[in-house]
Amino acid sequence: MCGRYVLYGPHSRLREYFDLRDCADWEPRYNIAPQSDILVVRQRPELGRVGQRVRWGLIPPWAKDASIGLKLNHARAETLAAKPSFKSSFERHRCLIPANGFYEWQVVTEDGKARKQPWYIRPAHDGEFFALAGLLAAWKSPEGQDLVSACVVTTAANALMAPIHDRMPVLLPAEHFAAWLDPAYRDVEALSRWLLPAPAAAMVAWPVGTRVSSSRNEGPELLEPL
Repeated sequence: MCGRYVLYGPHSRLREYFDLRDCADWEPRYNIAPQSDILVVRQRPELGRVGQRVRWGLIPPWAKDASIGLKLNHARAETLAAKPSFKSSFERHRCLIPANGFYEWQVVTEDGKARKQPWYIRPAHDGEFFALAGLLAAWKSPEGQDLVSACVVTTAANALMAPIHDRMPVLLPAEHFAAWLDPAYRDVEALSRWLLPAPAAAMVAWPVGTRVSSSRNEGPELLEPL
């Protein structure tokens, strides 16, 4: 499902890969959790593609308070066009969430007891990025504060992911970036056909230590294989 992910760059390669015209400052992170400020790529008509910091956890414009974002970290691809929380964002406000990789937790049984084993999943070709399909929303608090938030679109697992978890993020190929980011492109039927599992051959995965299970832990050592 992608409850945590990784973004460490390098900055220059990220700007090139996503063809960014401008980008907010960001620091390398190896254990990004929901409710964090994250970097997303969006299209600004007057400028082009930009990297912007937003909150992970979608807050629809009609929400009475921000707490709904705690429940809307992910959006199922199968119901985007119908769910009130996501429908408008899917039609008009889409983004990409750059990632060097993401984590998922596999339920395993040892000595008759179940536990969760974390795995790290990254592109098969070192140096590439995942482009997680995301949705954006702008919300104004009762006090007048403006907050932009995002969520990750998920789909069924591919052959690599299925033994680990039954869901995975939608990973968009570069040929779909332009249309996905274009706020004027509102053919949701066409967009929905892209929300499929990425090819298993495009990814590699390995188990990592359980320190990643706490969002307080950070650092590149979290990526080291067991």
